[in-house]
Amino acid sequence: MNTLANVQRRKILVRLLDHNPQDDTPVVVDDSEQDQDAIERLISMQHVHLPKLEEYGFIEWDRDSHEVRKGPKFNEIQPLLELLVSHSDELPDDWL
Repeated sequence: MNTLANVQRRKILVRLLDHNPQDDTPVVVDDSEQDQDAIERLISMQHVHLPKLEEYGFIEWDRDSHEVRKGPKFNEIQPLLELLVSHSDELPDDWL
């Protein structure tokens, strides 16, 4: 499984670590940037990264509102994400 192979997927999953389901506030995928790199990232996010994470069950994605929530299998990857965050100072700058 190559779920964590891409920085965009890692960032989405790490942001969901802090998500509190009690407040029912979803993580919104920001598509407000206007430069060409941002547009390419957005296209890649919508056509590659979010569908892949959803397929694995790590996220639930509302395509209309651009909202992402923890999926039914998020708890399977959560310990690894917590390990990455707790050792983020040892990772390359562009890893998280």
